[in-house]
Amino acid sequence: MLVPDRKVVRELLTRYASLRIAQAERDVPTAARELEDLSYTLCVMMGTSGIHDAIAKADALLLTQGRSEAADGENGLTLVG
Repeated sequence: MLVPDRKVVRELLTRYASLRIAQAERDVPTAARELEDLSYTLCVMMGTSGIHDAIAKADALLLTQGRSEAADGENGLTLVG
């Protein structure tokens, strides 16, 4: 099974959160389209059909790998959850 790159997943989740906040503050068509594209990308990358499941899987991936890499110098913190 292929496992997505942890840094890419973190970047996508960060961008997703930023776009969600931007859309909540003011509906902008270009941001809405980018959010839709990013949601699709996260779903494909995490092997899910819905964004909520994709975020949950991405969070689990970051937590699991974060714990194992903490011994290698990373702090194990995630940007979600």
